[in-house]
Amino acid sequence: MIKVKLTTIGNSVGFVLPKEAVNRLKASKGDTLYLVEDSDGYLLTPFRVDFEQQVEAAESAVRKYRNTLRELAK
Repeated sequence: MIKVKLTTIGNSVGFVLPKEAVNRLKASKGDTLYLVEDSDGYLLTPFRVDFEQQVEAAESAVRKYRNTLRELAK
């Protein structure tokens, strides 16, 4: 468990991630992190949770329109 303290940042409230947490997230300055609400509270992640659903939808469309896409690629 990593403890962080909330502080004022401009007109907002935020916290600074310790270097250890940034390293474990494989993140760096300028990266976007996502705060996702789940049944246990919040999850901080470098990955978009809905990305997997988008990939599955794209794969489904490619399968469905495989012949059309093949003709368009010619």
